[in-house]
Amino acid sequence: MALLRLHRHPGALFMNRPNSLEHFWMPFSANRDFKQDPRLIVSAEGMYYTSEDGRQIMDATAGLWCVNAGHRDPRITAALLRQIDSLDYAPSFNFSHPAAFELSARIAAQFPEPMNRVFYTNSGSESVDSALKIALAYHAARKDGTRTRLIGRERGYHGAGFGGISVGGIVRNRMKFGTLLTGVDHLRHTHDLARNAFSRGTPEHGAELADDLERLVALHDASTIAAVIVEPMAGSAGVLLPPKGYLQRLRAICDKYGILLIFDEVITAFGRLGTATAAEYFGVTPDIICCAKGLTSGVIPMGAVVVRDEIYETITGTSETPIELFHGYTYSAHPMATAAALGALDAYEQDDMYGNVSAVALPWEEMLHGLRDCPNVIDIRNLGLVGAIELAPRDGAPGARGTEAMRRAWDLGAMIRVTGDIIALSPPLIIQPDQIAELGELLRQVLSSLR
Repeated sequence: MALLRLHRHPGALFMNRPNSLEHFWMPFSANRDFKQDPRLIVSAEGMYYTSEDGRQIMDATAGLWCVNAGHRDPRITAALLRQIDSLDYAPSFNFSHPAAFELSARIAAQFPEPMNRVFYTNSGSESVDSALKIALAYHAARKDGTRTRLIGRERGYHGAGFGGISVGGIVRNRMKFGTLLTGVDHLRHTHDLARNAFSRGTPEHGAELADDLERLVALHDASTIAAVIVEPMAGSAGVLLPPKGYLQRLRAICDKYGILLIFDEVITAFGRLGTATAAEYFGVTPDIICCAKGLTSGVIPMGAVVVRDEIYETITGTSETPIELFHGYTYSAHPMATAAALGALDAYEQDDMYGNVSAVALPWEEMLHGLRDCPNVIDIRNLGLVGAIELAPRDGAPGARGTEAMRRAWDLGAMIRVTGDIIALSPPLIIQPDQIAELGELLRQVLSSLR
């Protein structure tokens, strides 16, 4: 068994450290490797974690794309303390509590018109599966029940549920789980290193890739297609950015054929690009938006599906049963989650965190592209407060160089995320120029040390 000894470290909190690492099956992790060389976190504040050996670790990934307000924001903490002192739980099946309605109104105010209806989940994965079911229910309510086909995109990530991995396009997330949902097809991905390497912001080439939807319409017929789901900016696959005009073209084709357009904004919603949504940033309004992560700044699990008024009104207005949508979760709009979300929205607004993203976007871009001369770097991408450094794979060992970079960064004092040989960066929205420079220096050390 992998054992840990009890330690005291200067400057660190005294902790009863676990004496066994065997029982926790870690998700999306190299469990055997981790348990030989664990990276344990004991506390956090603002932009930094504290490791179990007392070191300050810059959070260059906002946890897992989610801690947008920075760690332990006092407004979120205060909201949670007030909530637990008054109401710990209330069901959302035929009952509710006032904060659920207050939060819904505040979300609607930030999202594009006419997206004013909010359905709560507990995660991004659940948001995606809920959105797919809502799309199917909408077409059924319109007596257009032949529209059952769902279209995803290659290299897309839409969570770990069966719906999400079916419309998703990451091979290893799909390959061991059978036939998945039937009636699913995929658009081509938009990553084009040959034409778009080292683009600053959205790449110039590739809008025509949206026309791949025309191919799928010709293959399946529009009368069978319910919805297309894409990430406006694909994060988990390695920060794959939409070419200029791509999303606008996709929207136009969906409109042409009566197909719903779903944006998976689990990563981009709540400030990641300097706006409340990527829909606002790109000027493209979908029919449904999936969100989670930044909704509560990662403090309590929560997700949401935000839909156009017409979708809600069609489903509820045509129902032949009192319950209009037979779908939901025990913890939908959980009081503690709604409190965390309201606290997070307060923090974003009071400190103008979305504005800070816009203010630091240029130094962020300059820092990233300043690493172009480092060994093994074959591409750098950035948008808003997101960045990626793509490394050439090591011969015979794809992903090994990325893993080495993650470990080296931890040793030097930063948490980064890697997808294969792509370093993905998405710090809290509160990052300042001096911290961007600090991260840049650390990344240069990491990249220069890789073999």
